[in-house]
Amino acid sequence: CDEFAMGSANETSAFGAVINPWTASDGPLKGKALTPGGSSGGSAAVMAARSALLAPGTDTGGSIRQPAAFCGLVGLKPTYGRCSRLGIVAFASSLDQAGPITRDVADCALMMTSMASYDKGDSTSIDAPMPDLMAALSKARNEGVKNMRIGIPDEYTIDGMPEQIVTLWEQGRQWLEDAGAICVPVSLPHTKYALPAYYIIAPAEASSNLARYDGVRYGQRVEGATLDEMYAKTRGAGFGDEVKRRILIGTYVLSAGYYDAYYIKAQKIRRLIQNDFHQVFSDVDALLTPSTPSAAFALGDEDKDPVSMFLNDVFTVPANLAGIPAISVPAGLSSDGLPLGLQLIAPALREDTLIEGAAMLEKAAGFDHVASGAAS
Repeated sequence: CDEFAMGSANETSAFGAVINPWTASDGPLKGKALTPGGSSGGSAAVMAARSALLAPGTDTGGSIRQPAAFCGLVGLKPTYGRCSRLGIVAFASSLDQAGPITRDVADCALMMTSMASYDKGDSTSIDAPMPDLMAALSKARNEGVKNMRIGIPDEYTIDGMPEQIVTLWEQGRQWLEDAGAICVPVSLPHTKYALPAYYIIAPAEASSNLARYDGVRYGQRVEGATLDEMYAKTRGAGFGDEVKRRILIGTYVLSAGYYDAYYIKAQKIRRLIQNDFHQVFSDVDALLTPSTPSAAFALGDEDKDPVSMFLNDVFTVPANLAGIPAISVPAGLSSDGLPLGLQLIAPALREDTLIEGAAMLEKAAGFDHVASGAAS
């Protein structure tokens, strides 16, 4: 619901903020309205409220997985090109991907199977066979994940990460090992550059994609005394603050004096990140990480410090830059009673590996909590 899918808190919608059905049971967030995450927080909120059986979302830098984690749901970002983007308003065309948000892994496997297909109307769609996700689910339930090699990336341990996130991550590793997996430390050395690269590439693509909304061909029009004045007023009034912020960043990094210094370097970093994943996946089947660096936060925090909000994507952005699939699974509650998720990342086109690992995490975690704002 964030405007043009830009945001991590669902506060940038033209129709007002979306409120998370979950509420804190204790601590400084008790009694406060919380974000459902973004940008697909509307889909996550309606699922957490038990008002829908299934919901689609789009994920450019974590916009399926972060809301799923904040709302106690399963959210899967497929391989880039796995699901058609036809009809989706583009944010960052080389990163955007549609995927399912569901209440459990079985529903996720079923919905993902239905969503995945080749579409000649989408130039980024890939014509590749979809693994049998229901068979992967059945295999995990019957046989566990015996001998599956799971990498634990060193670089996902970040400064200031809450102890409860670290503890849950370690618990997830233990759950997988108990189910027969082999967990090993791995290194993704260019991870620290993922966020800066993302916040150059994504705004650059957004500034180009949103140029069409000029009040002449598309979008809201604000009249002016001259054509130039009409364009200026329309661009100012037609977008919210977050969208304008990202358009300005994108325009800046694509400008003649800074294109090589920022955009080209960011694309080079992206390739190095892709290479890191490719190398790691030669030795492991999947990676286990936290989904987010915190539980849901209070509405309004993004306005106070928009830069810190960008850090909410720290664990999710690398998979988008690499174009590989990732899934968030609810795995526990924070000290104040809010959902926390664990993320699995797999090689391109291996959504079946994600379903296998996610099914085991789901079984071990036994997450059966329901939001206080859910329909009875």
